[in-house]
Amino acid sequence: MSQILVINPNSSVSVTRSMEACLQPVIAATRHEIFCTELKKSPPGIETDEHVAEVIPHVLDAVRTSDADAFVLACFSDPGIAEVRAATRRPVAGIAESAYLAALGLGRRFGIISLGPSSIARHLRYLKALDLDHRLAGDRSIDMTVVQLMTTDVVETVARTGRLLRDEDKADVVILGCAGLGSYRAALQEALGLPVVDPVQAGVALAATHLDLSYGR
Repeated sequence: MSQILVINPNSSVSVTRSMEACLQPVIAATRHEIFCTELKKSPPGIETDEHVAEVIPHVLDAVRTSDADAFVLACFSDPGIAEVRAATRRPVAGIAESAYLAALGLGRRFGIISLGPSSIARHLRYLKALDLDHRLAGDRSIDMTVVQLMTTDVVETVARTGRLLRDEDKADVVILGCAGLGSYRAALQEALGLPVVDPVQAGVALAATHLDLSYGR
């Protein structure tokens, strides 16, 4: 049995527990063992470019000291994904990239619900690097920090933001742009009548597929 390590690059245990809960359908559907961990040396949330740069060495350390067969970088900025892929021959999935790939198969244009406004420019830079920016309908922030998100019920805020992406930006798929937003996926999908992608689920599902099909590097 292969192991997939899901790395929450921040230090928030509550985010890790939330991810574990949201991954239950994926865990039930795969033969691989899935483990989630946070990085204690990191800040409680990754909300700025400085935070992204700060956590990359911690992510690399976690990968280098792990015996897992595949890795998932569970932050929507995919921090250090190029460096991690250069450091290991084992499969590495970033949850943002995985969510974008999932969304491409579900609709023509996707919208992103972001945690804070500083994330939007960072997401766009990454989408341009992936040559996927032309499929972006819109990226809207709910103006919260990770700490606030994990201590507040934001279902109405998330639903309102999703409706704006659907009705004003014309998105036909919505991506939850934070690892801590996955608990709202089912309710939002029902409210919008559109596919809603939890990036952590998408990342782990992609890593499992890489292992199942023995994709080599």
